[in-house]
Amino acid sequence: MYICTVMNDSHVLQLACAPLPIVRIGFIGLGNRGMATLRRYLVIDGVEITALCDITQEHLGEAAALLQADGRYSPALLGESDGWIQMCHRDDIDLIYICTDWLTHAPMACYAMEQGKHVAIEVPAATTVAECWQLVDTAERTRRHCFMLENCCYDTFHQATLTMAERGLLGTLTHLEGAYIHDLRDKYDADGPKGWMSRLCGQHKGNPYPTHGIGPVCQLLKIHRGDRLDYLVSMTPATDVPHDVCVNNTLIRTVKGKTILLQYDVTTPRPYSRMQTVCGTRGFVQKYPRRCIMLDGQEPVKGDAVEPIITQYTQPHIARIQEEGYRLGVPNIMNYTMDRRLIQCLREGLPLDMDVYDAAEWSCIAELSEQSAQGGGVPVKIPDFTQERGKGDDLEC
Repeated sequence: MYICTVMNDSHVLQLACAPLPIVRIGFIGLGNRGMATLRRYLVIDGVEITALCDITQEHLGEAAALLQADGRYSPALLGESDGWIQMCHRDDIDLIYICTDWLTHAPMACYAMEQGKHVAIEVPAATTVAECWQLVDTAERTRRHCFMLENCCYDTFHQATLTMAERGLLGTLTHLEGAYIHDLRDKYDADGPKGWMSRLCGQHKGNPYPTHGIGPVCQLLKIHRGDRLDYLVSMTPATDVPHDVCVNNTLIRTVKGKTILLQYDVTTPRPYSRMQTVCGTRGFVQKYPRRCIMLDGQEPVKGDAVEPIITQYTQPHIARIQEEGYRLGVPNIMNYTMDRRLIQCLREGLPLDMDVYDAAEWSCIAELSEQSAQGGGVPVKIPDFTQERGKGDDLEC
């Protein structure tokens, strides 16, 4: 039985649903990302793994063996092509966790919500603006949570920066930078991309993977919580190499006049970076290429010396989860913090840290950046997925 505490059915801002003492989960997609997720959930309390779905029998068998070795679960195994549909109709599942290819994210999530399930979707949540609207419309109509699994929002450095910004230590934020810069040339050979992700990226003419860069930025700027994204201009460089070079630069302006530089590069020899740069009237913070914090009236702090400051400003509820992850020896603290926090909110009936509007705002950059880049860098408007319901008292849209 699903009872939501939000009475205004025109939106799902700050949606809080009845607490789930035990969150019963069905996993769709058990490839590399799905299996890593499944292993994390074996050490998260308050969950029950009810069903597993994958059309590759080898993946399904590996996942089943993992749970059998754990000794606590006997999930339903769904290997048919419509197995995910069967899963959505089960009455012993509260949350559908989607780790499939990008093109299936939005259709699966919408169908699951229509069947009364909360959904958690790997990034990006959608590949087109139309799909973003479908996610928003479905979440509003069904009153279900739609949580995009953007783990970079649980980065320790970002969480501390968020606290510093909220306490006014950075002054008024003016310009922010985010990125996904990751040398993935080994995913290509002479014949082109090796897998579905490389193929989709190679075909794209903008930024197909924007959420790692823009997610933390939007949280800092309180997008749809007082400001919103207004328009963007985007450029993709030309190349003469055998396969497409996936490089893109996108500049975004908010309604309040803040600027965002978003970079994407997966096929040139550059060091890994998400930039995570924040410029304010009283301070500057940057994680890549070398951590640096500069605050008015204080000497710049760089490199390893930044760590005590990060520890000081990490929000307590996030710090507790991170400490738990370190104690358990989980391999990726950002992923663990994201999943553990999601389950905590569902069990306690709290609004989630990221909602369906975040999923839509961050994911829509993919199609819009391509439109701008193919038009020679023309400005492209960014939709207001809250339809002005998410503006603050001082926001003029």
